[in-house]
Amino acid sequence: MSLVAVCIPAAISEAQQPAQQSGQVAAPKTVPTPGIPSTGFAGLDQYRASRLAMFTDDYGQLARYRTANQELERAAPALETVVFFGDSITDGWKLETYFPGKPYVNRGIGGQTTPQMLVRFRQDVIELHPKAVVILAGTNDIAGNTGPMRLEDIEADLASMADLAKAHGIPVVFSSVLPVHNYTPKAQDFFAQRPMAKILLLNEWLRGYCSGSGIVYLDYFSALVDEKGLLKKELADDGLHPNDAGYKTMVPLAEAAIAKAAERK
Repeated sequence: MSLVAVCIPAAISEAQQPAQQSGQVAAPKTVPTPGIPSTGFAGLDQYRASRLAMFTDDYGQLARYRTANQELERAAPALETVVFFGDSITDGWKLETYFPGKPYVNRGIGGQTTPQMLVRFRQDVIELHPKAVVILAGTNDIAGNTGPMRLEDIEADLASMADLAKAHGIPVVFSSVLPVHNYTPKAQDFFAQRPMAKILLLNEWLRGYCSGSGIVYLDYFSALVDEKGLLKKELADDGLHPNDAGYKTMVPLAEAAIAKAAERK
C-alpha cells in the first residue's frame, strides 16, 4: 500500500495540469457519432466508432489468430511455447527480435480490454497448451475503449483468466500495467484517459492477488517509472507504447518471470 501512498500525489498533480506544461496541447473537442455517447476524447471516440462492426460481429476478435493457431498446432504440436497475451503493447512487441530463438508466441491485439481478452482466452491460450502465459492487460479498460470499467470488473476478468489457466495446468505471469506520460503532444490523450491513480490501484491489487495465489508478478512499472511517477520519456514516444528502449528494458524482466513461472509448474 505504500507504493500507492507515495506515488499518487505526484501523478495526480501531473494529471490535473496536462495542458499547462511546455509544448503540450489540450485534447481537441470531438463531435460524437449519432447514438454513441462521447468520451470527451476525439481519438477515443473515433476508435470506438471505427470498431462498431467488430463489437457486434466478433467482439473478442477470435478471427485474428484462428488460422495462425491452427498452423502452430500442426507445425509444432510438442513445442513448449510461452504465450504473450495482451493488447497493443504486446501486439507491437516483435518477440522474434527481442527474444531470438525462443518459442514465444505473440497473441496481442491492439485496443483490446480484459472482457474481450477473456472471450478469446480459450482459443488463443488454453488450446495452444503453452508452458506459461504472460498476461499484460488493463490499460485500455481504464481508458474505456469498450465502455466505462470499474476496477473491480477489471480485477474479476483478470482473476477469471487466472482460474482458466490454472484449471488447465498453465502457469500464469501477471504483468503490471505500465505507467504513462504526458511529456509529448501526442501523449496527451493517452495520458488523460488513464489516470495514474487507477493504474497504481490496479497494480497494487495485481501484486496482492499474485502473492496470495502463487502467481508470478512481473513488475514492469517500477522499471519504467520516473521520479515524477510517470513513464520515462525516453521509453515511449507517445506516452503509452514502449519504443525500442522501452521493450529492451522489459525483456530481462519478462525472461526472469517466465523462468520463475516454469519452476512452479
